[in-house]
Amino acid sequence: MRDRFGRRSQRKKVGLLGGSFNPAHNGHRHLSLKALRLLELDEVWWLVAPLNPFKRAKDMADYETRLNTARQVAKSAKIVVSDFENRAGTRKSVDTIEKLKQTYPDIDFVWLVGADILNELHRWYRYETLMRLLPVAVFARGIYALKGLRSTAARRFAAYRLPETSAKRLARMKPPAWVYLKIGRHAASSTAIRARQKVLQEK
Repeated sequence: MRDRFGRRSQRKKVGLLGGSFNPAHNGHRHLSLKALRLLELDEVWWLVAPLNPFKRAKDMADYETRLNTARQVAKSAKIVVSDFENRAGTRKSVDTIEKLKQTYPDIDFVWLVGADILNELHRWYRYETLMRLLPVAVFARGIYALKGLRSTAARRFAAYRLPETSAKRLARMKPPAWVYLKIGRHAASSTAIRARQKVLQEK
């Protein structure tokens, strides 16, 4: 991207990966590293949510524990673990992204989601507004891959889906715009990790 003088734009390109990170694991890191490369991002920010509205509070580790674990797992200067949502006092993704865009007007953001999120997105608060706020990169994730592409949200925004070859330009594109990226599946999952931890605690 170039400015009106023909100079290359210096705007930072940042991927946003939100979630409870309960706990963070190498699957999050795997997706983030793929996003950095495929989308040619400068950074990926992990937005650690104070409380995921779709999960029960009793199943959640405390916030500081989840933040610290995420920092230990990230292991990259280009993966930034952020408590922005907690500081901003936002609880819905659309509100968080609106606040981020206001706070950092010189950054081009891309929302990073798994196909499982695309499958349920139509149930999210103001999801259509969310899709129009920033470009979205959807990453294939196991059994959710085909379900995501057949989802209500995918069909609603089918006209704005771009080919994988557009991935490197996605951050600079005017939303709504999204790409579906096939990446190797990573075996790690927060649910499985919590289940193992519970078993160990009961021994």
